[in-house]
Amino acid sequence: MTPAPKTPPQSSDDNGTDARIVMSDNEIARALRRMAHEVLERNKGAEGLVVLGIPTRGVPLARRLARTMAEVEGADVPVGAIDITMYRDDLRRRPIRPAEKLDIPSDGIDDKVVVLVDDVLYSGRTVRAALDALADLGRPRAVRLAVLVDRGHRELPVRADHVGKNLPTSSTERVSVLLAERDGTDEVRISGGNR
Repeated sequence: MTPAPKTPPQSSDDNGTDARIVMSDNEIARALRRMAHEVLERNKGAEGLVVLGIPTRGVPLARRLARTMAEVEGADVPVGAIDITMYRDDLRRRPIRPAEKLDIPSDGIDDKVVVLVDDVLYSGRTVRAALDALADLGRPRAVRLAVLVDRGHRELPVRADHVGKNLPTSSTERVSVLLAERDGTDEVRISGGNR
């Protein structure tokens, strides 16, 4: 007798609807470790790296990524946050939001390899805003993108260099990343759509 297929754990999202857990805390930790090694391998070490998180959940992910790289390399990796609020292309359609905290390492970004970190890559518009904000701060030698989840449905020609999990979704589904620093738990959930 063949065992029944495993059913992904169920949870509820913010709207009280059923959500499938597609990444657990251990899977998130493993993905970040793998991404940290990929970044270091591509850069041939930590020299000249700066890791910048895109608020909101990209910031704690950037800190975790930088901490893991520091453990591997035995040297600190500068980490910070980039504010994209005024660079968003939906400012006219959405309520005005308070600016996020800008936290650029003291050495700046000029001639550095900047790794932008975000939780979910979807349309690509957030990344475009981050690139515009970065251009106002200096001139990095290179910019790379690391995301925990790539769910597809790009509207702009943006591709991540380092991906924790490729998660094909329908445009009606919602992907939620929960992190202990903000939400008290680590998991990635998917809800909505036609299952």
